[in-house]
Amino acid sequence: MKSLFVLLIFLITFTGNQANSIPIYNEKNNSSIQLAILLDTSSSMDGLIDQAKSQLWKIVNELAVSKKNGKSIELFVALYEYGNDGLSPQEGYIRKITPFTQDLDKISDELFKLKTNGGQEYCGQVIQDAISNLQWNKSNDELKIIFIAGNEPFTQGEVNYKDVCKKAIKKGIVVNTIHCGDYDEGIRTMWKDAADISDGKYMNIDHNADIVHIDAPQDTEIIKLGQELNKTYLAFGYNGTEKKALQQEQDANSINLSNEVMVQRSVTKSGSQYKNTGWDLVDAQKDGSVKLDELKDEELPDEMKKMSISERKAYIDKMSKEREKIQTKINKLNEERSKYISQKMLDNKNTNTLDAVMIKTIREQAKQKNYSFSK
Repeated sequence: MKSLFVLLIFLITFTGNQANSIPIYNEKNNSSIQLAILLDTSSSMDGLIDQAKSQLWKIVNELAVSKKNGKSIELFVALYEYGNDGLSPQEGYIRKITPFTQDLDKISDELFKLKTNGGQEYCGQVIQDAISNLQWNKSNDELKIIFIAGNEPFTQGEVNYKDVCKKAIKKGIVVNTIHCGDYDEGIRTMWKDAADISDGKYMNIDHNADIVHIDAPQDTEIIKLGQELNKTYLAFGYNGTEKKALQQEQDANSINLSNEVMVQRSVTKSGSQYKNTGWDLVDAQKDGSVKLDELKDEELPDEMKKMSISERKAYIDKMSKEREKIQTKINKLNEERSKYISQKMLDNKNTNTLDAVMIKTIREQAKQKNYSFSK
């Protein structure tokens, strides 16, 4: 089924990249956005999942331009599914797919794995799980948001949604609700009430809408450069090869959806939110999370194993400069593309899709906490 949208979007079974998957709260640098996405994966929600897969990168790119107190933000995403009969009834048909992470390839991979089945949708219980079992920052100055999307009454299940929504706002967590269907039906089935209780926003979307992809003259070159970026990644550690393969797999998943999705992913890969410090030597060296002289030969990529320490450092520096060069080209092309797309969207704008309502809501709520956006 052809659709649109997503979010962003982390990691109990994650492959050993804990520095990249568990946020470390720092009182001196409170400029993060924590985004938990709770997706209904019951049998009627195929369109919602399609939107999530196809619009993840667009949402990330919108958030990438935000700042707090003049500092670029760090984005952490967590992902849940609920309402799927294939999940444990003892757990309320709920699964935490990933805790908060910055590993965007992991998020994309998990979204592509989601399947719909059956349906017992316990909104109150999945919100309660997200509030209790995710590692939320303690500061209420930072943006902490839950988006829950689905189509059945919010009152299902034994956990009272009113109680958990009140608990959320006491912790500074805003709950936004997205009803997949008619706006008035969402009001009648308490989706709006849940948002109102937790200072959130109630929205409705057409989760089965066909996604509109607009081709731009810059697309081919951006896609080519996005794939060229992969050559600058130097996989290290015992799971590095697997993580680099995942990067390439998510490129393939994106381009199979559409050129536009791959363009958005390429733009993400050229920005500050795409971080792979747990397996890429360029990123790890840049943030000081690895000591090159302590790595064993078998932990290094093949081309570096026979190099001296000085040669290894020079090679990493070379790849870093090459990556920056490619990223600069992508960002310049994307500026031109954005102008082209903006004009075309005047005739094709659809504000009733997941990406549209999420981006608008996040921007509004972020500005209330003194986050700013450069575009």
